[in-house]
Amino acid sequence: MIILTCSTLFPCSFSAAQTSPAGKHQTFFLYFENDIFSGTDRHYTNATRLTWLSSDLTEYGEDTRLPRWGLPLLRKLPLINRPGFQRNVGLSLGQNIYTPEDILRRDLIKDDRPYAGWTYLSLTFHVKNVAQMDVFEVTLGIVGPSSLADKTQKIIHRWVDTNDPKGWDHQLRNEVGLTLGWQRNWRLFSAGMGSGFGFDFIPHIGVFAGNVATFANIGGEIRIGYNLPFDFGTSFIRSGSGIEAPLDNMDPRLRHRENFGIHLFIDVDGRAVARNIFLDGNTWKESHSVDRKRLVADMAAGIAILYKRLKISYAHVYRTKEFGGQDKAQSFGSVTLAITF
Repeated sequence: MIILTCSTLFPCSFSAAQTSPAGKHQTFFLYFENDIFSGTDRHYTNATRLTWLSSDLTEYGEDTRLPRWGLPLLRKLPLINRPGFQRNVGLSLGQNIYTPEDILRRDLIKDDRPYAGWTYLSLTFHVKNVAQMDVFEVTLGIVGPSSLADKTQKIIHRWVDTNDPKGWDHQLRNEVGLTLGWQRNWRLFSAGMGSGFGFDFIPHIGVFAGNVATFANIGGEIRIGYNLPFDFGTSFIRSGSGIEAPLDNMDPRLRHRENFGIHLFIDVDGRAVARNIFLDGNTWKESHSVDRKRLVADMAAGIAILYKRLKISYAHVYRTKEFGGQDKAQSFGSVTLAITF
C-alpha cells in the first residue's frame, strides 16, 4: 500500500512495465568485507564473494551454459517466468568468517560468539523490469572445519603479520547448509536536479529460510550524485546481491559518452531473525552457542564511482548487537567491484 501510494504521489516514479534490455552484457562482481576498516578483528571479521551474472534473457534457453535437462523445470516455476520481464542467471562463490572478540585465548569463550566459517555456492535468478527486480536465490554450502575458514584466516594473518588466532579448535562442527530466499527491490522514486545530477530511492523486502539463516528483512537505499547508475542500488555480502548490473542502455556504463558518474548513498536493512547458525550453533549436533537477538539492523553510508564499464563502491557499515552479552555493536568496511563486459 505504501509503495502504491508513493507511486501515485510522485509523477517521476518509475512506472514502465517493461525494460529495454542492456544487450548481451554480462557482469562480474567482487565483494570484500572486513572489520580491518574499523581497526578491529572480531565477530563478522572477513567475507569474500565472487559473482557472475548473465546477460539479459527473455527465455532461459538463450543461455547455453544452463544445463538442458534443467530447462523444463525452470520454465514451470511461476515466480521466475513472469511475462514481459527480463531474466538473468547468476552464480556466486563465497566465504564468511566469524570469531569471538579475543582471538588469542585457546579456551572456549562461553559468553562470546562461536568461531565459525561458511563456504558456499549460490544459484540466483533475477526477474526485472524498469520498476522492480525480484531476486530468487538457492545457496548450498558447508559450515565447520570443512569450510576451511580457519586456514583462510591464519594464512591472511601471516601475510599481514598480525596475531595468529588460537581458538579455532572450538569452532562449529561440520554441517551442510541450505538456504532459499526471495528479495524484491523497487526503483520507487527518481528525480533530476539539472546538469546530470539527481537522486533516487530504492526500497527492498525479502524472506530467507534454511538451517543456516532464517529471517525477513526490509530496508532501502537513497542515492544522490552525478550520472546515477540505472540499476537497483548497492549490494553487500548478504542474500539478494548482484543488483548493480546495468538495467538498460540508460545506464552511464553502457553509453558511448558521459560514461562517468559518482554518487553518495545511505543504505538501511533491518532483519527479524528466527535462526542464525553462527550464533545458535549447529542444528543437529551439540555445539557452542549464544543468546541470539531477534532484531538486527545494518546502516551503511558510502560512495560509488562509475567509469566506462566499471562500478566501484565503498561503504562503512554499522551493525547493531547480534547476541546477548555482546560488548558493543560492530562496524566494518564493504568494497564492491562490478565489471560489465
